[in-house]
Amino acid sequence: MNKRQFLHKLQAALNKLPEKEQKDILLDFEEHFQVGTGEEGKTEEEIAEALGSPQQIAKEMTAAYYLEQADQSSSAGNIFRAAWATVGLGFFNLVIVLGPFIALISVVFAGWVAAVAFMASLPLVLIEAVIYPELFLWFDFFLSIALLGVGLLLAIGMLYATRLISKGFVRYLHFNTKLVKGGLNHA
Repeated sequence: MNKRQFLHKLQAALNKLPEKEQKDILLDFEEHFQVGTGEEGKTEEEIAEALGSPQQIAKEMTAAYYLEQADQSSSAGNIFRAAWATVGLGFFNLVIVLGPFIALISVVFAGWVAAVAFMASLPLVLIEAVIYPELFLWFDFFLSIALLGVGLLLAIGMLYATRLISKGFVRYLHFNTKLVKGGLNHA
């Protein structure tokens, strides 16, 4: 495949990235072809073969881009995109990345649900007291106040746990990406 075909396939595979990022990547590879044909005296076909599959390059570039975005801002959307891009690097990652990702999301979700449920106990007891005043018990009222306190403490803990888990998972994605791209350096 020649330079034009390689760059066309690469551009088509980079469609998930923003246009500016696509242009930067394509310019880098165009420069790679210019250096290879000019200074090194290789043919475009030799350079394209040495670079490898444009689709695999695009997957790696997409994963790197979304991991960088997750590093800059650990929002849920950025972490989801980084995880999906990393899963796309190969079948190996389907199990190695997707399994822990689903487990961590489930733990975080369950923690937040528990915190909200505990905090909702007081308003629910008060609503019940308004609707059915004959069923009101002081024990329920004071227990719901205690559960509200537990829910607030759990929510604060979940805030820190969510941040810690998201940063840890992004680090795990970086580790996994380096492993898939060609192993780790043991220097």
